Amino acid sequence: MPLMFLNGGAMRGEPLHHLLDGAPLVAETTTAAKYRFYSVGGQCPALVPVAHGGAAISGEVYDLTLDQLRDRVLPSEPPELELGVIELADGSSAFAMLLRRPQTSHVQLRDITEIGDWRAFKAAA
Repeated sequence: MPLMFLNGGAMRGEPLHHLLDGAPLVAETTTAAKYRFYSVGGQCPALVPVAHGGAAISGEVYDLTLDQLRDRVLPSEPPELELGVIELADGSSAFAMLLRRPQTSHVQLRDITEIGDWRAFKAAA
């Protein structure tokens, strides 16, 4: 089953966690230090892969079925995001939601890479 790195509203204790429909948590971890991290209009986070100046971003990895991914998780994502594959801290790969390229929205982006954690960003806002 595909592994999905989540770093926003579908994490434990967050409002969209029910969309995972009981999918097992595999790990609390970070990405490899290859990503910038943005708040998209203050509503959701987005990862952007970069060649230089990236950081490790906190999140949770879940073991989803493809049906869960197709029918529950992806339909809940905003249009500013797209499904991609990222590298985790241990060198393994997982699906994650990335900022859509090219960016097709005029929603304000705020670079929160230095915070590196969606919950910490929300708590500080």
